[in-house]
Amino acid sequence: MGFGDLTSSSGLQALNSFLISKSYIEGFVPSQADAVVFAALKGAPACDLAHALRWFNQINSYTGSERSSFPGQKKDVSAYGSAGAAAAAADDDDDDDDIDLFGSDDEADAEAERLKEERLKMYAEKKAGKKVIIAKSNIILDVKPWDDETDMKELEKLVRTIECDGLIWGASKLVALAYGIKKLQISCVVEDDKVGTDFLEEKITEFEDFVQSMDVAAFNKV
Repeated sequence: MGFGDLTSSSGLQALNSFLISKSYIEGFVPSQADAVVFAALKGAPACDLAHALRWFNQINSYTGSERSSFPGQKKDVSAYGSAGAAAAAADDDDDDDDIDLFGSDDEADAEAERLKEERLKMYAEKKAGKKVIIAKSNIILDVKPWDDETDMKELEKLVRTIECDGLIWGASKLVALAYGIKKLQISCVVEDDKVGTDFLEEKITEFEDFVQSMDVAAFNKV
């Protein structure tokens, strides 16, 4: 076995040492080599085997069906690792007399390029398939007028004229303050990366003939 018994501490240590300068068992993207070695493990390596644990977590992020569709040819687990590489090198030495010195390099380069393209395509498809989560918040604003003579319907109409990408206005109501004065309480849903409370305050207080101040009454993640 290339790494030895991967259920033993010595086998896991061999795997950890092998992965010090490598992201995957073979090549630069996940392949059947990773799927075979992953299946030979009983579980995640210990924390002190940082390189093996890093690799395990990466391969474990794929589902079983995704791992089974990794590119490359599945081999016995003993074919991978330092011992497997040494065996492959010995086979190459035995077959030196049969090597086509004028064609093998080009064929090997073409095959390596094809495999690389397959793996990059698979990686891109996996990334594209992940759902993008858009962070949103539900905000309730208190908009206070100057006095009881302020036209509150017109004030609300002005507030709702504020439009931008990532902003949706919701329900509103008038809330009594004192001396006949009422404030406008209005809700909105915003995309956190696009709209902030500073932006809302700046825009709302621009209606200075109607608005005395604006406060955030509630702020909750959606």
